[in-house]
Order: sequence, then C-alpha cells, then structure tokens
Amino acid sequence: MRRRMEYGFLPFALLGGVLLFYLAAPLLYLLFQVDWRGVSAALSDARAVRAIRVSLLTSTVSTAAMTLLGVPLGYVLARARFRGRRFLTGLVFVPMVLPPLVGGVLLLLLFGPYGLAGARFEAHGITLVNSLKGIVLAQVFVAAPYVVIAARSAFEAVDEQLEQAAATLGDSRWRTFRRVSLPLAWPGIAAGVTLAWVRTLGEFGATLVVAYHPNTVPVFLWVQLTGEGLSAALPLALFLVALAAVAMAAIFLLGRLPLTGTRPGREPLRIP
Repeated sequence: MRRRMEYGFLPFALLGGVLLFYLAAPLLYLLFQVDWRGVSAALSDARAVRAIRVSLLTSTVSTAAMTLLGVPLGYVLARARFRGRRFLTGLVFVPMVLPPLVGGVLLLLLFGPYGLAGARFEAHGITLVNSLKGIVLAQVFVAAPYVVIAARSAFEAVDEQLEQAAATLGDSRWRTFRRVSLPLAWPGIAAGVTLAWVRTLGEFGATLVVAYHPNTVPVFLWVQLTGEGLSAALPLALFLVALAAVAMAAIFLLGRLPLTGTRPGREPLRIP
C-alpha cells in the first residue's frame, strides 16, 4: 500500500521537477560561469565595497524599522476584531503586488523635493531622495509586508487560551504580549524578518527611482552590467546569491523551532 502511494506521487513529482529544474538551473550555471579568480578583486573594488556598505547599512536600518512597526501591526491584525480589518490586511499586500518601479514613483511623488512630505523636509534642509534616507524609504515600502504577514501568521498560531490565562491572572494586554505572545511567536517572526532583510538587500526598482545615488549593490550591479558587460556583474550577482542562501538557511532553521510553547533542548516555556 505504501509503495502504491509513493508511485502515485510520480506524475506530480515529474511536473514539479520541471519547475524545480528551471528555478535551480540559473543558480547552478552561475557557479560555472563566474571567474572565481577575479571574484575577490571585483568585490574589493572601492565602488563595490562602498555599495556593499551602503546595502548592509540601509538594510539593517530598514529591517529594524520594519520590525519595530510591523510586529505590532501583525499582532493587531491577528488578535483585534474591528471593521475594516480585511481591508487593512489587503493594504499590507499592495506593495508586494505592485511593480517595484511603480512603488518608486509613488514614493518619489510623496517624498520627492516637490512632494507633499518631501517639500516640508526640504524646507528644513533635509533631502530624502538620492540619499541613504531615500534608500531606507524604498526598502521599507517593498519589504515591510513580509514582516507584517509573518508576524500575523505567527501570532495566529499562538493558542489564545494562553493569553486568556495570563489575562485572568491580571496581566495587561502589553504584559501578555511581551511575556506570552511574543516569545511564542518569535521564531515565525524572526523568519519573516530575515526574509525581509534579504528582500531589502535585493531591492532595485524602487531604489533606482528614489535614490540612484549612493549605489546599493543591486544598483551598482546594474551599472556594471550596462557599462562593462555581463562578466563584470557576475561577482556582485554571486555575492547577493550567497547572502540569500545564508538567509534561507537561517529561515529553514528558524522554521524548525516549534510554535507550541517549547524550545529545542529545553523545558517547556512557562507563562511567567
């Protein structure tokens, strides 16, 4: 019976294998096309080093901002019951379905030197476009949904009875969130935060519109591709692929952490 069930998966495996091969083939082919002897020199170039520093700095800042603001929003969407909740949830998804260039245009319209918000910052001598601040604005816009959606799913996976038990003991909503909900939901939230961080590192379209300078790694990759050709862009592409691989490995490890109130190798998590 078991062997028959395994054979039954064969058509699905063949069809899915075609897509899997298509997704993996470019990544594997990259490994054979990169001039490994020149990777170190390409990545140590002053312009590449500057782009890497810009990307790492802005991605860290934007991820911190998304976590600080997105986790509470995810909690509200998971636990609060109010009219318009579905609309707000859909609103969170909008940046994920918009073309990145459109997102950049929308941000430029609002935060550009003649925009509603940008003009007021300009009046105080603060320029948002073509700056590190502009890069962070673009990254938060395109990647924040990953944090909010992951947080909402993680909080929904937490048994509400645990929160109700804490409430019956006199804990406030904030205390219950801090001592019960957040610790139990954190593995799922951390996976979403990690995915958002990778998304910010790879953000190109909105950043290109809002802040072409200073170059992030994706923008500098585009500069190299259009100016010096494909071979000059490959080391930067390899760098981004390597970071994505490390992040995905971290996400899979986080995904193995249970959301049932226990921690690997430790006693069950107790409600303080």
